Amino acid sequence: MSKGTLYDKIFDGNVIGDLPTGEKQLFVDLMYIHEVTSAPAFNNLRKKGLKALFPDRMIATCDHTTPTDTIERPFYTPEDERLVSELEKNCKEFGIGLFDYSSGRQGIVHIIGLELGVTQPGYVIVCGDSHTSTHGALGALAFAIGTTEVEDVLVTQSLVMSKSKVRQIYAYGGFPNGTYPKDLILGIIHELGVDGGKGFAYEYAGPVFENMPIEGRATVCNMSIEGGARAGYVNPDQKVIDYLRGKDFVPRGEEFEKRAKKWLALRSDSDAVYDDIFKLNVSIIEPMVTWGTNPGQSTKINGVVPHPDTFPEDQRKSMSEALTYTGLESGMPMLGVPIDYVFFGSCTNARIEDLREGARYAKGRKLHPNVIGLVVPGSQKVKKQAEQEGLDRIFSEAGFQWRYAGCSMCLGMNPDQVPSQKRAVSTSNRNFEGRQGKGSRTILASPALAVVSGIEGRLADPRQYTKGEI
Repeated sequence: MSKGTLYDKIFDGNVIGDLPTGEKQLFVDLMYIHEVTSAPAFNNLRKKGLKALFPDRMIATCDHTTPTDTIERPFYTPEDERLVSELEKNCKEFGIGLFDYSSGRQGIVHIIGLELGVTQPGYVIVCGDSHTSTHGALGALAFAIGTTEVEDVLVTQSLVMSKSKVRQIYAYGGFPNGTYPKDLILGIIHELGVDGGKGFAYEYAGPVFENMPIEGRATVCNMSIEGGARAGYVNPDQKVIDYLRGKDFVPRGEEFEKRAKKWLALRSDSDAVYDDIFKLNVSIIEPMVTWGTNPGQSTKINGVVPHPDTFPEDQRKSMSEALTYTGLESGMPMLGVPIDYVFFGSCTNARIEDLREGARYAKGRKLHPNVIGLVVPGSQKVKKQAEQEGLDRIFSEAGFQWRYAGCSMCLGMNPDQVPSQKRAVSTSNRNFEGRQGKGSRTILASPALAVVSGIEGRLADPRQYTKGEI
């Protein structure tokens, strides 16, 4: 095993060939599959008479296009039914395991992978989805690939790629009241920019990440791509070992202990050399919201919409266009901006811990009558556990719609969409134009800020609320 960063150790350990171009052929330990980006790849394999090389190293689920107000088949949207039916057919034909509704394990691909223990430290993991970096929370090297690459992995279980540089993001201090990992990653992207991570993998390190639960690490790693990084990860530690112990796809007993030792040995060496180091004092982080059309266009909740002239000249045009799209004006306070929707879900913030935190703010309160609120658990397991804990009742009594698991309103590729010109506070990861529906206006925020904003009917500061007890 090579010395250096975790990235070096995993990448170098998975190289199976050197190419004349200087690129490497990298073995892929695991590929996740969903119903959208995989269909063309399977069709091409079928046309060429090819098979999946290692189907046991692939896991599929349906999440992107599936409705969340029902799981009855056939789905009422024909295209959704077609895509899921094709996934079912393809997995059966090519021998790939599918977590469908009958399995009790269906859910957003980047949530089920962690909660089931399919994702493990040291793996090279790929998926035809931008937020595959989520799996770095367990010390894996995980990144997104396109449909053509999905086909390559199906046939060869490998990829051709070049090594990234590694930037360590060292966070110290403590989270102030009312701030969460979502605020931290929005703050990081705000400081480094949406293109700041190009060519890099981000290693999240320091006391803040050492003390952060796995679920918080997953939120941060999830949005690495929004800062331009190819991957993001936290070194495996005892928290990772404790998290994985007893998971469905993790070995038991002596074999687990052997793996645990190997996982811990993957940690970046104390003398590892980084291409760049960025240090951040988390104690100065405040609740964050986005005002524009990318996750870097953000400010603290008590901040104001900036003026394009205060930014470099090459950014001013896109900022002006973003303000036109979002309907906000320079100098306008973000606190108090009226909203129409709250979306609580996505692979960023739909784990049981997120729902618990949101429920603390929702308990005993009512959604504003002008706001439509959706709470969408990230998986069937999360939904079941939340219902056992009574979280569904808290949200329902507050006026939120309690849904089935899926990507839902995160990407507007299913029936859950925000109408044109309507403004949504979303716990998801992207606020691009039309992301949640044609003409929709998205403000990214933490679960806490999303819930209190839904209660007030306008952007609100979670620090103004006293959390109830569950």
